[in-house]
Amino acid sequence: MSNSITQDMAYRQSLMKFAQKYGVSRASRKYNRSRSYIYFWRSRWDGSVESLACQSRRPHSHPNQHTEAELKLIRDMRRRNPQLGMVELWHRLRKRGYTRCPESLFRTMRKMGMFPPAEKKKTFVSKPYEQMQYPGQRLQVDVKVVPRKCITDPELKLYQYTAIDEFTRLRFLAAYPEQSTYSSADFLQKLYKWYARRGIRVECVQTDNGFEFTNRFSPSKKLLPTLFEATAAHLGIRHKLIRPYTPRHNGKVERSHREDQKRFYSCHAFFSLEDFDKQLQIHNRRSNNIPMRPLSWLSPLEFTVQYV
Repeated sequence: MSNSITQDMAYRQSLMKFAQKYGVSRASRKYNRSRSYIYFWRSRWDGSVESLACQSRRPHSHPNQHTEAELKLIRDMRRRNPQLGMVELWHRLRKRGYTRCPESLFRTMRKMGMFPPAEKKKTFVSKPYEQMQYPGQRLQVDVKVVPRKCITDPELKLYQYTAIDEFTRLRFLAAYPEQSTYSSADFLQKLYKWYARRGIRVECVQTDNGFEFTNRFSPSKKLLPTLFEATAAHLGIRHKLIRPYTPRHNGKVERSHREDQKRFYSCHAFFSLEDFDKQLQIHNRRSNNIPMRPLSWLSPLEFTVQYV
């Protein structure tokens, strides 16, 4: 039982003291409780508030509970076969006269403490983040699928390619009708020129392991570079891949996609690729002018001006 005194326990103690001083009938009228309720708790009350706590109503026995012979059979079988699975253990017990179902066997074994305690999972400790020192040192690149509800044409598919500079948070967005290595290569050329016009030399791009970027997990083209990788090598840009199934390593671009969903895709509709591209460029200019806390409440454009 818990050592804390609950509100119900304090209430019952007040009721018992009043009934002891003024009688059960008067206490019943004042506290609006039946006489049988007061007599029940008075029979338990020994003067301490702990005696007024609710006790467990779980029965001490059950007519269909496991017999001592069955419990001994389970203990002996488990001792002789400590590594045996539940189903096979139950199957062997049935051959020796055990008639219970597997669920009943599991509950009984758990009550008897036959299962080892679950191993505590190791706390994940991430590696220290490598802070970028200047614009263009590394860009995160990813693709966002445009939500179907934003496209009026049911046969049209649209994709948003996103590049964000890790140091300045300056973003470049482009619209494409397909998600492929050809679109990725074209986007890489566009972002290289776009950042160059703003005085930023792109040194490295970081992407996930999608087939639009790399053949790293391709069963037949693993050693064949994609058009995106060939374009990066031609432009002198280092291509870095994140750890598989770890989108947090591309956290900045993933976080920007969540903001795009809230600020852009939740309230816009697109009728064609040209219409989507036009609206996306307006949104790109708007997002680059929004102040951000990591930049000391400067916008990416205002922060970039200080370093180029």
